Amino acid sequence: MGKVVRVGGRGTSRRVVEKGADNWTGDAYKDVQAKRKAAAKDRYVSMGRGTKKVKFSDIAETSGRPTGKGMWISGGRGTKRRKLE
Repeated sequence: MGKVVRVGGRGTSRRVVEKGADNWTGDAYKDVQAKRKAAAKDRYVSMGRGTKKVKFSDIAETSGRPTGKGMWISGGRGTKRRKLE
């Protein structure tokens, strides 16, 4: 992709290295997440304040970030409120 400067040893050494592709956002991160979930499908995850446990593979896929529409937002010093449309 390109070259970046990496600093090490409390700022006393520098080296120029080739920067690889980022995989912490977008479709690349979705693929990384799917691989991690497939690898850990037989592990248990605690839910509901630690009172219940389910297999990691039984958790449904999410469709994305919540929009927040229809929720109330407080304003001022907590005296005003408005609804997101």
